[in-house]
Amino acid sequence: MALVAGVLAALVFSLWFFAAILTPFVLAVCIAYFLDPVATRLARIGVPRSLGAGLLIAGLLALALLSLVLLYPLLISQIGVLLTQLPAYVARIGEALTDALAAAEEAMAPMVLDPRLKDLAVQQVGSIVVWLGTSATRLIGGGYALFNVFTFVVVTPIVGFYLLRDWPRLIGRVESWLPRRNAAVLRQLAHDTDRVLSAWLRGQLICCAMLAVYYALALSAVGLELGLLVGLLAGMFTFIPYVGSFTGMATAVLLAIGQFGTARGVAMVVGVFLVGQIVEGYIIYPRLLGDRVELHAVWVIFALFAGGVAFGFLGVLLAVPIAAAIGVLARYWLRRYLESPLYLDPPRTGG
Repeated sequence: MALVAGVLAALVFSLWFFAAILTPFVLAVCIAYFLDPVATRLARIGVPRSLGAGLLIAGLLALALLSLVLLYPLLISQIGVLLTQLPAYVARIGEALTDALAAAEEAMAPMVLDPRLKDLAVQQVGSIVVWLGTSATRLIGGGYALFNVFTFVVVTPIVGFYLLRDWPRLIGRVESWLPRRNAAVLRQLAHDTDRVLSAWLRGQLICCAMLAVYYALALSAVGLELGLLVGLLAGMFTFIPYVGSFTGMATAVLLAIGQFGTARGVAMVVGVFLVGQIVEGYIIYPRLLGDRVELHAVWVIFALFAGGVAFGFLGVLLAVPIAAAIGVLARYWLRRYLESPLYLDPPRTGG
């Protein structure tokens, strides 16, 4: 127990001390973990591990650069539309909110809403829309500020290649360090963690990609000027259960009010998200993740926010793996408790 506590303390201190430079390396580990099954299949059909790892990393890098080349100009144009139309959006949303408050005031008569309260509500909604616009501008226009260009483009692919090439060897080395007395139990716990984490990670990434494409195309089809931007962001943030989709829908509805100013336009946007939620909940999620994922949505939300607060983007990358490991350990110790005399022995009563 002292050894485990010491190792955990050293890991936490290392994360805190080296947090500024660890992000590209942790991202490389995530890439190697994600691509390891494909590299293993290539090795089984006769492709050398080094060649397979190089092809996979090169393909992933080419895909990322192609997406950047194709999408970045479109997103920049969307940002230009947002900055141009933002004052008009704020004005229309303020008018719609004023009308809604006036209707509510008539419906609640003789209760009368304070005019200052109405003005405050209109100002706050306008501030929210302005904040969303400026945040999106900083996110897209300063996207490279989230990652250092050198580390993201050069260091991460190189580290990812070496990790992917040597992944079986690294896992075997770590396994050889396990105490022989507990090696079987620790291997089973690691296997369970890998099963839960891989199912969630790969399924969630595919789910986010499919929903991002759907929302971007559907919102653009209904005529929302910023449909591409909002749809891509809504799909990307779907990895945060419920929070991402709700935030995307709220943002799209506000923009629809600002652009269309009619109930029909807002209803079409809401319909897009309702269809997306139905498809996600009843088709995509059960087929991709099903019962293999033993991570409760509340636990995932807490882990993501806790990791983000503690270590920023690095914490977000580490949140789900740590949450999966803690969940597996908690279920293991719960099984041990339910099989122990502490739970099974009946209470002794004095005679």
